[in-house]
Amino acid sequence: MNGDLRVRSGGEGGPLLVLLHGLGATADVWAGWWPVLADRWPGRWVAPDLPGHGGSAPLPKYTFDAFAAAVSPLVEPGGRTYVLGHSLGGVVALALAAAGSPVAGIAGLGIKVAWSADELDRAQALARRPAAWFDTRDEAAVRHLRVSGLTGLLDPADPATDAGLVHEDGRWRLALDGRAFGVGEPDMAGLVARCPAEVTLARGEHDPMNTGEQLGRFGVPVVTLAGLGHNAHVESPERCMTLLEGWA
Repeated sequence: MNGDLRVRSGGEGGPLLVLLHGLGATADVWAGWWPVLADRWPGRWVAPDLPGHGGSAPLPKYTFDAFAAAVSPLVEPGGRTYVLGHSLGGVVALALAAAGSPVAGIAGLGIKVAWSADELDRAQALARRPAAWFDTRDEAAVRHLRVSGLTGLLDPADPATDAGLVHEDGRWRLALDGRAFGVGEPDMAGLVARCPAEVTLARGEHDPMNTGEQLGRFGVPVVTLAGLGHNAHVESPERCMTLLEGWA
């Protein structure tokens, strides 16, 4: 644990790489990266459960700035810190740097940057929905993978799913605080404009959550990862390592 955050970490020295997962997931979604980073990242890495996810404490209110403030103690003053964030985690990375944390580079992967009123209404409805309880771990694991967009990418029996589950009194529920769905639409143009770090936006070629044209509106480099989808970081950690080129 790091304060109110559950954190996975490894490596030693610098530079520091911070890995931020997407909505509904946990730090364990990066488990496929551990051996890749051991071979190809020269410094330390940390991967927190974002607030209200996994083993990290919830927030009184979910905003991008509040998420960023919660993870800011992971950034080392005076060192070189880079952040790879997926979806929600990518927005949190931008908010982190825009708020003044000393981040040298950001890669935002799979960020949804265009929202309809109906999509925002559905997200707010999910934020108001009470937690569902399940009689078995497998049922809860299936729901966790669906909510986090990982169905078909992780097996419900995979130990990496356990971080997203809570077992109480013989029943199971998701560790996710559903109120996090209410975080709203990011002000991407404003965040990018206020971000002093070098920013790259990236997407899997088959990501239905965004388009290259949408990401290209913010005046920063855009990378499309051929053959991959929204969770490109889970599908191929090795290929996503290209987003870190020039950082180490």
